[in-house]
Amino acid sequence: MTEPRRPNILIVMVDQMTGTLFPNGPADFLHAPNLKKLAARSARFVSNYTASPLCAPGRASFMSGQLPSRTRVYDNAAEFASSIPTFAHHLRAAGYHTCLSGKMHFVGPDQLHGFEERLTTDIYPPDFGWTPDYRKPGERIDWWYHNLGSVTGAGVAEITNQLEYDDEVAFHANQKLYQLSRERDDADRRPWCLTISFTHPHDPFVARRRYWDLYNDCAHLEPEVGFIPYEQQDTHSQRLYLASDYASFNITDDNIRRSRQGYFANVSYVDDKLGELLATLEATRMANDTVVVFCSDHGEMLGERGLWFKMNFFEGSARVPLMIAGDGIKPARIEQPVSNLDICPTLCDLARIDISAIAPWTDGQSLTPLMRGEGRSEPVLIEYAAEGSYAPMVAIRDGDYKFVHCELDPPQLFNLAADPLEQVDLATDPAYAGVVDSFMNRVRARWDMARFDAEVRESQARRWVVYPALRNGAYFPWDFQPLQKASERYMRNHMDLNVLEDSKRYPRGE
Repeated sequence: MTEPRRPNILIVMVDQMTGTLFPNGPADFLHAPNLKKLAARSARFVSNYTASPLCAPGRASFMSGQLPSRTRVYDNAAEFASSIPTFAHHLRAAGYHTCLSGKMHFVGPDQLHGFEERLTTDIYPPDFGWTPDYRKPGERIDWWYHNLGSVTGAGVAEITNQLEYDDEVAFHANQKLYQLSRERDDADRRPWCLTISFTHPHDPFVARRRYWDLYNDCAHLEPEVGFIPYEQQDTHSQRLYLASDYASFNITDDNIRRSRQGYFANVSYVDDKLGELLATLEATRMANDTVVVFCSDHGEMLGERGLWFKMNFFEGSARVPLMIAGDGIKPARIEQPVSNLDICPTLCDLARIDISAIAPWTDGQSLTPLMRGEGRSEPVLIEYAAEGSYAPMVAIRDGDYKFVHCELDPPQLFNLAADPLEQVDLATDPAYAGVVDSFMNRVRARWDMARFDAEVRESQARRWVVYPALRNGAYFPWDFQPLQKASERYMRNHMDLNVLEDSKRYPRGE
């Protein structure tokens, strides 16, 4: 009996999209018709978390199914080792054509990590220049650290650095879908996995007028939890105030409203790009045999509690959307907490690929049992060891509880069912002392925090030697340089024009 073909896989990843806007698909007030249409046919994981609330570590974990303490991608300038298998490696080994259009923030000379083809360069640098330094707690590295200029500068523009990038990402991705469609009827064609990764709605909060105006009368332009003064914040949030240079900015209510409006507008911009891709998938007759995954690397605080961007374990920063649609996947709202760590083993499961050989070193688990209505017993683990922190931080989400630990700080405990806005820290309540002790025992069993801290410090110190050395004298950049074989495109004199025109048309003969 002939084995059924493996499904094609289309992954659409966005940047800094908070899962708090996805209670069951996109929130009703968002102008996101394509995301809402996708949600209606998806398994929707409403309590999904990043493995680390920052771009490079979160993405390396998404690709590999491994926590930053395993990948050693601790921050936005830590090298992602070529020896770590990613879902692109697993799929490619099984015969898939693997392709990336857009951002993945790979740091180091390997800019593919299993992708056979990459259509664009990255928007961020792949070198060690953005390395934080635990030896200098509280030091701001002004030329690359986030500051609140993204908030005071929110507004309208028809083109920006990020719009230029995402327009290009979508264009090349659509071209690739058309190319793949031409091969669809070939008996020996390979299944494909196309990953499309946008940088929006990541700050700065600047949007095109046609998207901005959708939210002129929006009722959600103010945070649910207002500004919390520095002295009333928890210790890590105080560090984030310093890291984002709060003291140098006068953040007004209008700044907050405009920033949120720009962010919502860019959600609608991303929705349009998603719509283009899904329309191409339909038009080229590939929708029925393609699994679609929509996800984000981490969230965005959007001014809640006075915090912006990410870099913490509050829901706005750590919780991210995840929707999976495809033939045989039943639309459902799934409440069980899950993680972006689970995406790699899930993709392999959907493609019928056995990854048991590396399972002992993988922190994620397949979501297909949950999609079949079965249970899950493992908690969700999160780590953070980058800018704004002075030592590694870890969190456990299990059932209704979220527990946060750092060796420098008092523990935090929240009951998300009773307190979804995380305004009541139960860790100081004597009634919850047993719960805190239980979580601390689990932290000690899972992490050697002293070793974790030492490994982060060693990594940072090495990179602070290597980066300035490589920039001294002749410099060879690691940036991915996309090449196009111009001599094989359109019409050239080694081609038969009649054959070319027919082969490039799809569907044919209509």
